Amino acid sequence: MKKLIVMLGLAVAATACGPRQVEVKTGPQPVSEVTLKVTNNLSQAANIYVVSSGSDIFLKQVGANSTETMNVPGISAGATVGLKATPIDGSRSYTRDNVTLSGLYQWQIP
Repeated sequence: MKKLIVMLGLAVAATACGPRQVEVKTGPQPVSEVTLKVTNNLSQAANIYVVSSGSDIFLKQVGANSTETMNVPGISAGATVGLKATPIDGSRSYTRDNVTLSGLYQWQIP
């Protein structure tokens, strides 16, 4: 009888410590209210940033002589921010200050 209780206890313990199935789901992604269309007229790619509350928020790299449209996550419509583009060689930065983003905003560099 004692052996039966010990074996039953081990069986319960082994089941309790076994692997558990976990289901991971991603919640809905927030929809950005603001879209930025950047035309890069440089002969090299440029990294595009939104500057909000003193922090640079990387958006996307836009290829040389091309145009890209991108969502601006975390920035609500009507917010006033700065825009910054830095060529990949780091030679300089192009900025535009006090931009009020709403809907689609278009920016050309340089």
